[in-house]
Amino acid sequence: MSSTTLGLPLAASPARRNRRDSLPARLDLGLEVVRGGLLELWSHKLRSILTLTLLMLGVFTLVVLTSVIDGVLDKVSTGFAGMAWDGTAVLQAREPKTTEDQKRFAMSPGLRFDDLSRITVPHPKVAAFLPRATKRTTVRVAGGTERVFVTGLTPDYAVFMNRPVSLGRGLTADDARRRSTVAVVGATLASKLFGGADPVGRDVVIEGVPWRIVGVLAPLMVFNEELYYDANGLMVPLETYVVRLDPDRKLTHVAVKLRSGKDLEEVSSLVLSRARQAHHGIEDTEIKDLDAEAAKAYSQFLEEMRSWRVILSALAGTVLLVGGVGVLSVMLISYASRRYEIGLRKAMGASDTEILVQFLLEALVLASLGALLGTVGGAFLCQKLSHFFPWGLVVNPVGLLVAWGVALGLALVFGLYPAMRAARLSPMEAMR
Repeated sequence: MSSTTLGLPLAASPARRNRRDSLPARLDLGLEVVRGGLLELWSHKLRSILTLTLLMLGVFTLVVLTSVIDGVLDKVSTGFAGMAWDGTAVLQAREPKTTEDQKRFAMSPGLRFDDLSRITVPHPKVAAFLPRATKRTTVRVAGGTERVFVTGLTPDYAVFMNRPVSLGRGLTADDARRRSTVAVVGATLASKLFGGADPVGRDVVIEGVPWRIVGVLAPLMVFNEELYYDANGLMVPLETYVVRLDPDRKLTHVAVKLRSGKDLEEVSSLVLSRARQAHHGIEDTEIKDLDAEAAKAYSQFLEEMRSWRVILSALAGTVLLVGGVGVLSVMLISYASRRYEIGLRKAMGASDTEILVQFLLEALVLASLGALLGTVGGAFLCQKLSHFFPWGLVVNPVGLLVAWGVALGLALVFGLYPAMRAARLSPMEAMR
């Protein structure tokens, strides 16, 4: 009886083995395995959908997680840069801590516009002094009234504190010299008061006095109180503010922009000394280092983002792990239902390695399909969320590679046991 009796070769000849091991034969086997894997998924739709859903959700979560975290980091970093707190110290009123402090501070008029002639004397290590006074009052326009923040500022404020104007112009030294009743409106307030209309050239009435709007601030990302006031209020010349709106001539604070951060201690002592002299020796002011405050806040934010990254990554990993268990279940059921096929292939000359690779490839096909669906879903969601972020929201390639690597790695790990059982199955036992 020949070796090909009943169509089942007892042993593959060397020539036949070489043909089977050739590159075209291996490619053909790979395509056959992929087709077989897809047919296996199609023949067990419910089971496959459940497994694919878990893998898809895991990859989807990782893709969106890494992309959104990058977008949030970009947005917050841009927001911190927009605060322009680098190299900035602030002279502000000091809160009394004792009854004695209250008595002494009551003898001082507080931080006032009249102190500026002494406090803002030019110094080689100071780039600019930026006094600020803010109050909330009622503004009347053609459509009604609105409670808004009105802030008195110097023309240098917009330059040193990164407040660009998108329409019209900003405040000028000529406005301050003439005590002009002009205002720059924040983008948020302009939208609220005038809708989509251009507010430049229109008048608003503040405490009975008409003010001409000469400019509109560019939209701001609000990360602190001052940014909120500027986006939702009116900016007017400080000299006009103290004459028209505040007879007490009070200042909220005086920002000091340093030429170098290393000069903070020296300049702080100088400014405090000037304020103390202006207040007749009463030490009712203090210096706040905004640069250090921003660095501390940013560090806390990064720590929180690391915590969220760990939590969400653990969640995505758990979903992927459950998806890997689903792959194991699918492959075990596939092994049980295809024992005869495995035995027949072995009887026809298929090696243990080929059977092992076949099952592993089927597991990879299952994982790849789930990962592909998760990637498409994640990319679609990132596109829809893109307009919420200053630089858009793109899929993080590192997160994408990690998601695919974890999904395929779990498929290999959980598919290895069914594959080894199939590879070790003897033809006689399988075909019995």
